[in-house]
Amino acid sequence: MAADARHAASVLVLRDGPDGIEVLFVRRSDELKFMGGAWVFPGGALHSADGDAQDDSAHRRCAVRETQEEAGLELGDPTLLVPFSRWITPEPAPIRFDTRFYLARAPQNATATPDRREVDHAEWWTCAKALELYVDDEVQIHFPTIKQIEPLAGFATVQDALAAAAQLEIKPVLPRIVAGDDGFDILLPGDPGYDDAA
Repeated sequence: MAADARHAASVLVLRDGPDGIEVLFVRRSDELKFMGGAWVFPGGALHSADGDAQDDSAHRRCAVRETQEEAGLELGDPTLLVPFSRWITPEPAPIRFDTRFYLARAPQNATATPDRREVDHAEWWTCAKALELYVDDEVQIHFPTIKQIEPLAGFATVQDALAAAAQLEIKPVLPRIVAGDDGFDILLPGDPGYDDAA
């Protein structure tokens, strides 16, 4: 029986850099049971104080709270977050999340400070650097994380990315895991064989 997916929210905090858009990544502590050592975006599971999980405003409040707790950044008004995507962990996973991702412009001159409890590092990477680190397997970046970066790589400025995201129709993405020649493959909606893997 598949584990229920917990509601969660995450933020891609963006700033303009000399080589293009920079995204805030934080590294989860090695001591954490779930994704310990992985580089992710600030975020986490909804708390009851955030509100009703079926309400988008609750996810926005969660995203702002988690960014402040983990990275020390005050994003301010949750309504200014721009919905970007929604991913649901595949059913075979023992721990599953239904995560809404948002974009947000970084506060001016803000310095990200890891909480040293859940996350122990905070770094700003260009999309190109994140993709290179992932391809070269130099750091631990999970598939859903890098899939958020890929579309951002096509934008020159934060404003361009925010404007494009504001036009998106957000549909839940539920990857499916299938046996492949070299282990397991991840299929996304629209990929050949996705419907057959249900």
